[in-house]
Amino acid sequence: MKKIHPEFAYQSRELAIQIEDTLGDPPNRTNYAKVVTSLQEEFANGFGIDDVNLLSFALVESLRFIDPVGLLAESQNYDDGEVDHVLKMVTCDESNAKNALTSVSESNPGLARKAIITAFLFKNSKRWSDEDHSLDALQKEENYEENNEDEDQLTPGHDIEHLFDANGDENE
Repeated sequence: MKKIHPEFAYQSRELAIQIEDTLGDPPNRTNYAKVVTSLQEEFANGFGIDDVNLLSFALVESLRFIDPVGLLAESQNYDDGEVDHVLKMVTCDESNAKNALTSVSESNPGLARKAIITAFLFKNSKRWSDEDHSLDALQKEENYEENNEDEDQLTPGHDIEHLFDANGDENE
């Protein structure tokens, strides 16, 4: 398992939630396809919103990842990286998605790079790991630490004389 930049992990998790919410329960693939097509058209026409998740959402089903090892290596740095190098690691045969990717990579190459890597991480979640910083994980860690403090743990036969004042009431 490879460690990735925490922001990429966050974006990947957010993409999963966004896709799940758009599909709905029960899944409505027709509605999902309409949303994806609309986003692709907007990005192809110069959609000016700098949002990694929206672009990832528009491209995730259309991208084919030809260099997974390279994309995984690129995921260790969120802000810096070679955009042209990342663009060579994917292919896109669908015309709407290809137009969207081309438009964004020309106008905002950093966004295109981040969206490609986020889509890759979403599709390949078993290849990477991330430290869990959720509230539940922090609470579990805190509870574990509280229950495993050596100084507060007493065992049968434990010498506890040092806990009492040897002089008693004579200290007054």
